Amino acid sequence: MKYVDVRGVRIRYHETGSPDAPPVLLLHGIGRSLEDWAPQHPLLAGEHRVISLDMPGFGLSQRMPQCTTLGTLADGVWATLDALGETRPVHLMGNSLGGAVSMQMLVDEPGRVTTLALVNSAGFGKEVTFALRMLAIPGLGRPLLGRIDPRVARRLERNLFADRVHVTAERVAMAVKIAKQPDFAAVYLETARALGGFRGVAPRWRTELLARVARHPKPTLVVWGDRDLILPAAHLAAAELALPHAQSHLFTATGHMPQLERPEEFAGLVRPLLAQVAA
Repeated sequence: MKYVDVRGVRIRYHETGSPDAPPVLLLHGIGRSLEDWAPQHPLLAGEHRVISLDMPGFGLSQRMPQCTTLGTLADGVWATLDALGETRPVHLMGNSLGGAVSMQMLVDEPGRVTTLALVNSAGFGKEVTFALRMLAIPGLGRPLLGRIDPRVARRLERNLFADRVHVTAERVAMAVKIAKQPDFAAVYLETARALGGFRGVAPRWRTELLARVARHPKPTLVVWGDRDLILPAAHLAAAELALPHAQSHLFTATGHMPQLERPEEFAGLVRPLLAQVAA
């Protein structure tokens, strides 16, 4: 793993494949890290420059000075690509929050995006796990985020997967390490509250963002796991309505992270998408 300076902030990233190959960017969910995309690097790097990163304030990356919102995350990710010398149109892939950030990146800089792959993405419905909605309760969010020890981390990891074989000691340890970062709670709460509250994901930003994405119909793939406990699989139908130009796929016996639970099948689905070239 490496770090790059982005406007005076250290951003952690991982890169595989030839620097000259078409670029693919992989973005994680809220409170997560680039490890959520680890199996896709060897599967996709043969023909692409594959970059995953800890978005500003998440994982082991430092935060940006401004309050964390969807817009500031998208801006920070674009700035990270610039710092890495990658200014060509990029294939964007985002899981959960990373999907919403990818859509924001598209509407902010449509000329810099080749394709879009949304994986159990935020932005298609108000329903979200109760654990996230609890964080919006005044005085409750910060104490809850401050109590992530190995026992709590293991329980949280279990909610992400249909098959608990993926709840490994390494993933639990990484979750605890991330939770101990100095800005973890602040950035998590800023992001969660910018996107919703106790009643769920707020409708206003979703409606506006999806309308803008539909005006930039890049080749798009939307996938979901049928046993997602974080963002329900019913959101896939909403995505199909909001983005009629997109292809879609529902993974069976799969939770919130198909790219981890079904790595080979996932890579097989996205390879045809990645064969697209910038218009």
